[in-house]
Amino acid sequence: MANNELFFQDEEFIVSKTDTSGNITYGNDLFIQISGYSEKELLRSPHNILRHPDMPKLIFKLLWERVQNGKEIFAYVKNQTKDKNYYWVFAHVTPSYDNSGKIIGFHSVRRKPTPEALSVIIPLYTSLLNGEKRGGINESKSILEKQLAQLGKNYDQFILAL
Repeated sequence: MANNELFFQDEEFIVSKTDTSGNITYGNDLFIQISGYSEKELLRSPHNILRHPDMPKLIFKLLWERVQNGKEIFAYVKNQTKDKNYYWVFAHVTPSYDNSGKIIGFHSVRRKPTPEALSVIIPLYTSLLNGEKRGGINESKSILEKQLAQLGKNYDQFILAL
């Protein structure tokens, strides 16, 4: 089983689109390449096909709540490739709308995170994941809320300051 970190260039962007259920409807060439899946395998598959087990469920809960309510979100995400390698991204996820203003899907643009940001995110996510194992998503949420309170920041202020 592979467990190597993959990287992409600072000037490159990974782009994907999903329907409202999170099924992939589009992926740019870099998304397809780094994922290790073929375009045919990715299209119509749930985006969580890339979910790495090191990711706290709380982060995806925050992400889904936000975009389903018509708001954007920024998040650091560790993804897993088809062959079990991984890569980190700094994701900007936004809802997509039809002409009548109804949400019809989600658009994610991901760029390479800085090493400085990951030096903060990796231990935080480890703490959130350990809390999740002890007391579920509520324990994880309490850990995040406590850390944010200590910093005097909300989630967006914290993430965008990294």
